[in-house]
Amino acid sequence: MDGTKRADIKVGSTVKVVQKHHQRSGELTEGVVARILTNSANHHHGIKVKLEDGIVGRVKEIAE
Repeated sequence: MDGTKRADIKVGSTVKVVQKHHQRSGELTEGVVARILTNSANHHHGIKVKLEDGIVGRVKEIAE
């Protein structure tokens, strides 16, 4: 699943995000969602979240 729909992402979900400074390379960071930062229901670049370790990024993949 991609991370463009807010309803698909829950606090505590394991996700892979791309951080702002890794957008060109597409390097993904895996972590557990601590907070959902995007208010809208959908976002074409991915829903922005804060992970438990403090990393902020846009969700590219949701672990099943």
